[in-house]
Amino acid sequence: MKLRRLNGILSVALFALLGWAMLALPEKPHGLTEPALAQLPNSGVSNPVTAALLNYRAYDTLLEVAVFLLAIVGVWSLREERIDRVDLSERPLVFSLLRLVLPALVVAGGYLLWIGSFAPGGAFQGGALLGGAFVLLLLAGLGGGALKRERWLRFGLVLGLGVFVGVSAGVMLLTGGLLEYPRASAGNWILAIEAAALISIGLTFGGLFLGGRPAAEGEISANPEKPAHD
Repeated sequence: MKLRRLNGILSVALFALLGWAMLALPEKPHGLTEPALAQLPNSGVSNPVTAALLNYRAYDTLLEVAVFLLAIVGVWSLREERIDRVDLSERPLVFSLLRLVLPALVVAGGYLLWIGSFAPGGAFQGGALLGGAFVLLLLAGLGGGALKRERWLRFGLVLGLGVFVGVSAGVMLLTGGLLEYPRASAGNWILAIEAAALISIGLTFGGLFLGGRPAAEGEISANPEKPAHD
């Protein structure tokens, strides 16, 4: 009974605190929109969203890229996933579809990366398209060759975070601030970060879809009857 009363008192107090916070908000809040837009010419890009993600709060985006890497490490630690080779010689429609869709996804991903400096786009959007291309390869049973090269796969997965940390250290030596880019070359630093993150994000999405660490070379099934994914 006493515990219920205590919970009730704490609930009422929390409600009163939240109500006071809401009533104390100014009618016309003064955000950071104007200062952010005023500094946009010094950010290295002309798209305010990219400026916020890779310049104004780049440290937060650095942690987001680290979360992607932690996610794939967590999935790999759970189990190994067998990669079955599928014989698609009698399914020409699948090959025809992949010939059209995969190049389009790769080009669109690169395009989104490029326009991210001045229009909506960037590494996360482009990486999602590359991840979709990777998923199509896995569904078609054609992604096993890439996944067997675990050394290169690991390199691609850590590339985004590695370049991000390397740029952080490099610009700190030049400017003395964490991810405080030199004004003259800010755009180049941001492009390098996003290009590396694009690759890592795409591989991470594909790896998460696989659902486990790719099995070793000798454990890869060569059963042509079993599809790549149920």
